[in-house]
Amino acid sequence: MIGRLLKKRSEDVGCTVEVSNTFDSLHAHVRFDGGVTVEPGDEVLVHGAPVEVPYGETACIRRRATIRRAGWLERAWTRATGDFEFMELCEFSFSERATL
Repeated sequence: MIGRLLKKRSEDVGCTVEVSNTFDSLHAHVRFDGGVTVEPGDEVLVHGAPVEVPYGETACIRRRATIRRAGWLERAWTRATGDFEFMELCEFSFSERATL
């Protein structure tokens, strides 16, 4: 019973990695083939060499990705604690002047 709650399954899917390194945008997105989505607690490993895009350029690269699906217990834990982890990334300031 416990093993089934913790068991993880994996699937390999094709994906497109889009990377932009321009003045207007610095981002990287992964889009999975066939409408595959990831859920809280899932882990994604994109295979292949690191993508390096020179400043001022964008690139779209085809790759394979392995998605390791979270078990029921891990998914529930991630949903329950995710907001707290997000707050660690935020920085708040209540001072009257901004300093750099």
